[in-house]
Amino acid sequence: MGYQIAIDGPAGAGKSTIARMVAREKGYIYVDTGAMYRALAVYFLDRGILPKETDRMVQACREAEIAVSYTQGRQQVYVNGKNVTERLREERVGEMASVCSSLPEVRERLLELQRSLAGEADVVMDGRDIGTRILPAADVKVYLTASAETRAGRRYLELKEKGIDCSLEEIASDIRIRDERDMTRETSPLRQAEDAVRIDSSEMSVREVADAILRLCK
Repeated sequence: MGYQIAIDGPAGAGKSTIARMVAREKGYIYVDTGAMYRALAVYFLDRGILPKETDRMVQACREAEIAVSYTQGRQQVYVNGKNVTERLREERVGEMASVCSSLPEVRERLLELQRSLAGEADVVMDGRDIGTRILPAADVKVYLTASAETRAGRRYLELKEKGIDCSLEEIASDIRIRDERDMTRETSPLRQAEDAVRIDSSEMSVREVADAILRLCK
């Protein structure tokens, strides 16, 4: 079994950015579990499934195959052979991913692949329940968080830089709603593992957060 670094935390805390940096500097494989759920969300949306139609999601997820590969160091995510990487950060995709990730059948569909990847190589994996369920024996566990206001501000700037019109207030509201949903769902709710190190990145740079995690690694 490889060396495992698990990074959990709420939406917008910077998990993916930090996980990629840590993986690159350690020479590990970065496994973006959130991208897998977002890929399923794209698949559901393309099939005309609405967020409230959970029964259709359960049925459709049985027909979806998720694959991850790397091209020039950049992760590419496929659903049934179709590359959906460029669509993963769409707002409606994120909202659908939050809904579908609460479904036990969807989580079980992806659990086997995630554990298989972590069992074959040194990995950095980020998500909502990595340290509590997917990799409970991870060598390093981190709960990365930041205030809702900080996370909303980061997302606002990210969208503005892409030329996307958006409202800071609406983004902040969506983040709070997503936090509540993720933390109160019955299946694998978002919570800090008992043996995880909590890092609040509200007043920290990306470099400072990455260094803090690297210091935890042996």
